[in-house]
Amino acid sequence: MTATTTPTTRAASSQERTEKPKTKLSLRLRRSWQLYVLLIPPTIYALVFLWWPLYGLQMAFKNFSVVKGIEGSPWVGLKYIEQFVTSYQFWPILGNTLILNFYQLIALFPLPVILALLVNTVRSVKYQRVVQMITYAPHFISTVVVVGIIIMLFDPSGGVVNQAIATFGGQPVDFLSSGAFRHTYVWSDAWQTLGFSAIIYLAALTGVDPELHEAAKVDGANLLRRIWHIDLPAVVPVMITLLILNMGNMLNTGFEKVLLMQNPLNQSVSEVIDTYSYRIGFATIPQFSYATAIGLFKSVIGVILLVLANWLARRVAKQSLF
Repeated sequence: MTATTTPTTRAASSQERTEKPKTKLSLRLRRSWQLYVLLIPPTIYALVFLWWPLYGLQMAFKNFSVVKGIEGSPWVGLKYIEQFVTSYQFWPILGNTLILNFYQLIALFPLPVILALLVNTVRSVKYQRVVQMITYAPHFISTVVVVGIIIMLFDPSGGVVNQAIATFGGQPVDFLSSGAFRHTYVWSDAWQTLGFSAIIYLAALTGVDPELHEAAKVDGANLLRRIWHIDLPAVVPVMITLLILNMGNMLNTGFEKVLLMQNPLNQSVSEVIDTYSYRIGFATIPQFSYATAIGLFKSVIGVILLVLANWLARRVAKQSLF
């Protein structure tokens, strides 16, 4: 005998299928309600500080007036974006931003990897902890304090470094001049972020099976060979992921640090998109719509760079973020 399916049984089975996921979700909510409660603060934070400000992007396409507000201000389309792209300051500012970021990426990206590989090869746990503590500590120093330290060390008239140079008969060097600003910015950033950036690579290296090193030792591989063929491949996926993310932030500089290190002598090389947008938005005659359009332009270019870097990594290294 063959079982016959009536409309009533089909409706009942479909109702069971729709109610089953609901039952599972309700059970999960009851069993793990503490975890769902922990999601409430970050969700509120994301809605208030990440999503709600997107409403203000309308200002980039309006002639914003404080009196009329965002809704009452008239639309002007792409006027302010075109004004920024066609201004005489566009190419110098874009060039300063790209040069500073590429310099920072090329100089600083390999250093955390090298530090992590070197720390991982040390067998003394006490020595590892000392090195990690010394290299991690600068990360927790405020940017304002870091810039204050830079000025105290490198001030042309009374800085410690220039006093040492003068002691040995040399001439004082202005490390915040237009010729030395980028070097001072990047290598002081290396001192501040090197140890903390190495944490993720050290975490990846903890997943390397120690038996691989033992087998390589038996085969006669020295330390450099083991680092090259065992440790380095373990951190390559992490390197590619971070490189893609860094490419997405190519137009983002350390705004506070650049602004604090700026002076009239180095502004020709230190004026970047972030500081220019800040000056436009909070100058004597604030231009909120123009400043918003500059920030929107920077964000769109950042997304394009992120997608291109991800596509290139997928094609070349067979690794991608998405």
